[in-house]
Amino acid sequence: MRTPVSTYRLQIRSGFTLQDAAKLTGYLRSLGVDWLYLSPILTAEEGSDHGYDVTDLSSVDPSRGGAEGLSMLSKAAREQGLGVLVDIVPNHMGVATPAQNAWWWQLLKEGRSSKYAEAFDVDWDFGGGKIRIPVLGSDEDIDQLTLMDNELHYYDHRFPVAEGTVQAGDSPQDVHARQHYALVGWRRADAELNYRRFFAVNTLAGVRVEVPWVFDEAHQEIVRWFDEGLVDGLRIDHPDGLADPEGYLARLRKATGGAYLLVEKILEPGEKLPETFDCEGTTGYDALADVDRLFVDPTAEEYLDSLDARLRDADEPADYHLMIHATKRRIADGILRSEVLRLARLVPEDAQLPMDSAADAIAEVICWFPIYRTYLPYGKETLVEAVHRAAKHRPELEQVLGVLQPYLLDTSGELARRFQQTSGMVMAKGVEDTAFFRYTRLGTLTEVGAEPTEFSLSPAGFHERMARRQAELPLSMTTLSTHDTKRSEDTRARISVISEAVPEWELFLGTAQELAPIPDGPLAALVWQAIAGAWPADRGRLQSYALKAAREAGNSTNWTDPDQEFERHLAAAVDAVFDVPEVAAALENFVAELEPYGTSNSLSAKLIQLTMPGVPDVYQGTEFRDGSLTDPDNRRPVDFQARMDALADIDNGARPAYTEDAAKLLVVSRALRLRRDRPELFGGYRAVDVRGEAANHLIAFDRGADGPGAVTLATRLPKRLAGDGGWRDTVIDLPVTFRDELTGATYGAGEVSVATVLGQYPVALLVPAE
Repeated sequence: MRTPVSTYRLQIRSGFTLQDAAKLTGYLRSLGVDWLYLSPILTAEEGSDHGYDVTDLSSVDPSRGGAEGLSMLSKAAREQGLGVLVDIVPNHMGVATPAQNAWWWQLLKEGRSSKYAEAFDVDWDFGGGKIRIPVLGSDEDIDQLTLMDNELHYYDHRFPVAEGTVQAGDSPQDVHARQHYALVGWRRADAELNYRRFFAVNTLAGVRVEVPWVFDEAHQEIVRWFDEGLVDGLRIDHPDGLADPEGYLARLRKATGGAYLLVEKILEPGEKLPETFDCEGTTGYDALADVDRLFVDPTAEEYLDSLDARLRDADEPADYHLMIHATKRRIADGILRSEVLRLARLVPEDAQLPMDSAADAIAEVICWFPIYRTYLPYGKETLVEAVHRAAKHRPELEQVLGVLQPYLLDTSGELARRFQQTSGMVMAKGVEDTAFFRYTRLGTLTEVGAEPTEFSLSPAGFHERMARRQAELPLSMTTLSTHDTKRSEDTRARISVISEAVPEWELFLGTAQELAPIPDGPLAALVWQAIAGAWPADRGRLQSYALKAAREAGNSTNWTDPDQEFERHLAAAVDAVFDVPEVAAALENFVAELEPYGTSNSLSAKLIQLTMPGVPDVYQGTEFRDGSLTDPDNRRPVDFQARMDALADIDNGARPAYTEDAAKLLVVSRALRLRRDRPELFGGYRAVDVRGEAANHLIAFDRGADGPGAVTLATRLPKRLAGDGGWRDTVIDLPVTFRDELTGATYGAGEVSVATVLGQYPVALLVPAE
């Protein structure tokens, strides 16, 4: 198996094709990258900017460069010695435009008799044997159907007509009544859909890749990539949605000839990948959470909790665990009600449970799940504990839960299998996409894959986790920014400084709320932190973020029934940043207070991520500082020419000030090159002993296996460090002479002053000089 030393994620789309990516291979090689890492490239919904709504599994998307583009990219990558990792989407297909998806079109046309009735995950027994498609403005809009070219049309939507279902004199409504599908009002999706979706996205229909022929047909093109040597590894999107992730990975490993595989899997604290998963690890959100928490000041927790309580007009800060129970319950009873009801319909009749009671109990168990899902029998104890918690919280359900538990644990039954597919949906929508926009004491803590109640991580705790990562998951990915992160690594790095500047934060927040109030205290904290973290930013980006954050939180407005008055106040607050001089001045002053320390955090976090155990990924463009917020903001075009020019300057001897964009490029390029060119320096992990008054402000580790290796030094809590007088007497011991890859300075064996080593940059990457 070929495995990557590092990866670089590129978002392939019509505006940046595979051919465009091919032209970057020389730069990426020079940057130090080992493998390219591509977003989904199979044919997707026309105009899709992300590619996760695949409509044709048999072809590389022509708008993304097509098969020719993949061949060109692969050839260019090989010439530069680069591997290729591709993101694939086995859980679902895009069905927004049925005519673009041949599988879905045939299913709608032929119903249960279609070959693809087995490919899509449809509950045919619910809904009178018809697929319910929530596309109408309301049920009454069925009157708007027209019959044209032997198709049913609803405005721009087109649907097939089954053979022999059109008779002379029929109205479009008569023809619709004879089809294998029923067009219904979009508001009925919450409780009445009968096909599995990706989360609550009606236009992404679940695919049953556990069926052997479906797997084979869905992966024929992907297997070709490996047969022809075009691709070296795969990133598996949302494996938690699959009926049998373990079996899927085993089949995929065999089909690809034993290729490198990663799963997009969020591991909660203490959770491990099942040992039976035939893959190298995850896409790195667990690493992101560990690195971020190094830069959060633990002494700020009580102060930020107190501020949170005041923003909520409460005596106590928000109880996160009760909050996520409520938000998950909101999802289970709301936009994912149809999935919960499908589970309830699977409860055997001999259980003698009323439908409503079964659904209530199933939802309650899901809402007490501490992780995304089990993989029975792996995780059995988690499910039993969730049932126990549900019964404790809802004693009136104890008897129903007792009846349900054996069925939920019975791996031979459909209920247990489908329950596991559903719990992760509720977790994702209830926690990541709701609670993370409500629990706002510090934005750094509510990133994808994070546990927000873990406020900070000590150096000792970090070293313990890294030693375990080196021993258990040395080929798992590490990351700081992805296409799914709610804030980029650099935005979070600046927000983390708030934990060291809580009086300044409270002063700025008070000023902003006085001059440009957002009438929702917790949301105001979230939005003003985001603006400060991303600044400078244009009006449109900040408006889009604020509106999305407010609707996701769902407290003061939401997606389905927006509160226009509240949203007007929200927009006015964001506008004030640009239009009200006093607000602009307050923001500029606050950002100026955070900026140097945020930059220090940014460089430190990046060096740690690039040199810690695992396979580091660099998200496109983040070799410069990137102040992005949530998607689609984090998928903006990248100015690669500026990065090429800056790298050439550095290679010609320029050493940028640590506050410049190019300083991050220096760190990224030197770390990536070292990992690629000197792998013998990264075979182990041990903490470097740090002594002195400021020892707790230094993260120091040696990656050597049997002797000295690459040594990382990175500053943490820089604002507090500066306030306490700097490094003072803090020292480390070097066993041999080392050279700093960033500055070129050399340090002899023995005791070395940290103030000397970190005199130019807040980080150092030391390499044995012999």
